[in-house]
Amino acid sequence: MARRTLLLSLACLLATAAGAQVRQTLYEGWQFVRTDLTIWEVLRPVKAGKPESVPLWTAVSLPHCYNADDGVDPTTNYYEGPAWYRTTLNIDNPYPNGHTLLEFEGAGQKTDVYVGTQKVGSHIGGYDHWTVDITDAGRGRVTVAVRCDNSRDVEMIPSDMSDFCLYGGLYRHVHLVYLPSDYLADVQLYVSGDSVVVSCDKRVEVELTNPAGKVVFRGDNAQPIVVKKPEKWSPDAPRLYTARITYGEHSLQRKFGFRTFEFKPHGPFKLNGRRLLLQGTHRHEDHAGVGAAMTDEQIRSEMQQIKEMGANFIRLGHYQQSDLVLQLCDSLGLLVWEEIPWCRGGVGGDAYQAQAHRMLENMIRQHRHHPSIILWGLGNENDWPGDFSTEIDTTAVRQLMASLNDLAHRLDPGRKTVIRRCDFCADIVDVYSPSIWAGWYSRKFTDYREMEEGAIAKYPHFLHAEWGGDSHAGRHAETGFDIEAGDRNGDWSESYAVRLFDWHLKEQLRMPNLTGSAFWTFKDFCTPLRPENPIPYVNQKGVCQRDGTPKESYYVFQSYWSGKPMLHIYGHSWPVRWGAVGEEKEILVYSNEDEVELFVNGTSVGKRKRNPQDYPAQGFHWRVPLQAGSNTVQAHSKHLTDEITFEYQTEPWGPPASIRLRRIGSDLLEAQLYDANGVRCLDSSDWIEFSSAGNDALLRNQGTATGSYRIQAANGRAQIRLKDLSAPCVVAARAAGLDAAFLSIP
Repeated sequence: MARRTLLLSLACLLATAAGAQVRQTLYEGWQFVRTDLTIWEVLRPVKAGKPESVPLWTAVSLPHCYNADDGVDPTTNYYEGPAWYRTTLNIDNPYPNGHTLLEFEGAGQKTDVYVGTQKVGSHIGGYDHWTVDITDAGRGRVTVAVRCDNSRDVEMIPSDMSDFCLYGGLYRHVHLVYLPSDYLADVQLYVSGDSVVVSCDKRVEVELTNPAGKVVFRGDNAQPIVVKKPEKWSPDAPRLYTARITYGEHSLQRKFGFRTFEFKPHGPFKLNGRRLLLQGTHRHEDHAGVGAAMTDEQIRSEMQQIKEMGANFIRLGHYQQSDLVLQLCDSLGLLVWEEIPWCRGGVGGDAYQAQAHRMLENMIRQHRHHPSIILWGLGNENDWPGDFSTEIDTTAVRQLMASLNDLAHRLDPGRKTVIRRCDFCADIVDVYSPSIWAGWYSRKFTDYREMEEGAIAKYPHFLHAEWGGDSHAGRHAETGFDIEAGDRNGDWSESYAVRLFDWHLKEQLRMPNLTGSAFWTFKDFCTPLRPENPIPYVNQKGVCQRDGTPKESYYVFQSYWSGKPMLHIYGHSWPVRWGAVGEEKEILVYSNEDEVELFVNGTSVGKRKRNPQDYPAQGFHWRVPLQAGSNTVQAHSKHLTDEITFEYQTEPWGPPASIRLRRIGSDLLEAQLYDANGVRCLDSSDWIEFSSAGNDALLRNQGTATGSYRIQAANGRAQIRLKDLSAPCVVAARAAGLDAAFLSIP
């Protein structure tokens, strides 16, 4: 059989032969170098005592992203260029005349694969699965080398104008797969009504089991398989069936489910015949310290966090994501909008457009069986000029959009197509989301319902993707968030963010025709377009930091969406409040409990009943005087208790005159700005930069509030973690115009 590139993931392979392992994930044994080489240089061995004979290779494990660090480095552009990986494999196929494949779950952004000096496959596109048959390239012990390249290229998607990093590397799993001589290269499973269709070029045996594991069908795929009275899949009850598909020695399995959905004209959305308000968020495949190379454990943890927040919907922005993400959406109960990475930049030539079509086809073929998916996204913000012209070529954009829309419906007539923010293409797709950022990029957040209801009336099938605002974790404000002032772009405080989100969620409950929405975004993430943000090169619109640490706004959503009892006093990351002696301050408690009682310094200040229309915090808000110095606040509900302790500073302050550095616990350092009288400057947002001498002790380039060596102060302070406590060093903290502060470790 000739070598070929297969575009179907074989991730569910179950076959065995003579007890041999037929699918091996290649985690270890890899070497990496971030430069370009010829294949001869890649294969050249290191000569003993002469390390200069070849570039310096580094041992790495997969998944691996070669922008894990520099994507958020505040003083350097992230690397966009080629890099090489190499490993040695012992090819031992247990099948007579069988096939040996390398399966890539995703690699960025262009990839070439070699066995020895022979190039055996290539792929363009960083997000879909692809497989290379290496059967004819070698047996026994062979060297495999992979060249990844994320160089700027306007003739491929996504555009470098996109508001996220185009990462490079083998940042998803790579597998070595053995298959028999005749195997299932392309299997499509999809549900139509109460029928299951298993489509491939061979007659195969099919066994279906219901969510309880009971066999409900055993036969072949000659006809659609009718399942009597199927159990329906939903976010509250994500019931999954299993199909085991067998052809000769080759078996695979797929999870699937039964459900119906409908976008009613001008709303609402119905799932299985009943109205469901879509309560959603977005995610990028991006995480502190690893970039796109998230581990399975990190992905599972993040998706569980999203579900525990109470979400029932997610938009996967802006590209096909790991199949594990879709599996978790299926099992957790999260409806999905998944899209291809045609994002900004306009329309390129034939190769550009062919890639867009190919990635859409791959995404649909590879993920069509997932019941969680309801929408295929064809593009994002395609009304931006830039890559090819200073003007938007609306004709070219419409032509490509229309052809993608036709392709999606041919491949999968049971799902809808969707785009966000390209008004002149709104009539092409089934569902449309215009740009509505009340209180951040436009107008004030009290205008939200007016803007939303206008869109519901205008677009036959409307779903609101992307709304919210940036917040710098740990930055809080006593004033400046007057809802009537509608402070556009806020002050990047968590105080403004919680009120903005709170207002939107309150108003969504008053719109019976709203299909739903997805706020932007669940986690902060890396972007090359935002070097001046408080954390450089980080989009900070997440309700969690880039490492998954929740911000205060996470609990706002949980208080509206979660069915599990929760209780959270606003201000866990606010150690010092400020104001005049005797001044009343607002205390907010976010909870889904029926009643909450608040205690300030041991004294009850009253009970409040939950009322979703009593803004803010659904009625759980109190105004109370605080005492100078330490204050303790407790909240009690029927099931839960929460407590915070903070200082209340009544001394006014002037401009920053000094910076002080102290150690908190074993691994956290804090720099605080003070005025000439030694009073903390609690409104300062000055830039603070950390450095170390004698030991690389600091946790750098994480894109988080405690993992960034250059960062804007949050209420006059900045923190950074120590990553190495074993060796002595000196840490410095600097701010412009001030003498540096130093601290010896240990």
